[in-house]
Amino acid sequence: MMALADPTRRAILARLAAGEARVTDVAAPFPISLNSVSKHIRVLERADLVRRRRSGREHLLTLNPQPLDQAARWIDEQRALWAWRLGELDKILKEQAP
Repeated sequence: MMALADPTRRAILARLAAGEARVTDVAAPFPISLNSVSKHIRVLERADLVRRRRSGREHLLTLNPQPLDQAARWIDEQRALWAWRLGELDKILKEQAP
């Protein structure tokens, strides 16, 4: 998932894991412009990791953990599959060893 490749985006997600926040509050700790943080937020929105709602003039962000949960399940499935495959390979190699 390319949206998670950037440390700034991962930090934004970590902040939103604590709860809903205004865009300006999310942007405050970063040494980059609000416009740059907004671009990172848009990448996260396109990946459906962040949801935005408007309350008056404020834009409020929340974390959507569902895509992360789906990725975690896929990773777990792949880990189990490869652990099994490597175990089978290990058995074959041990059988062939002198």
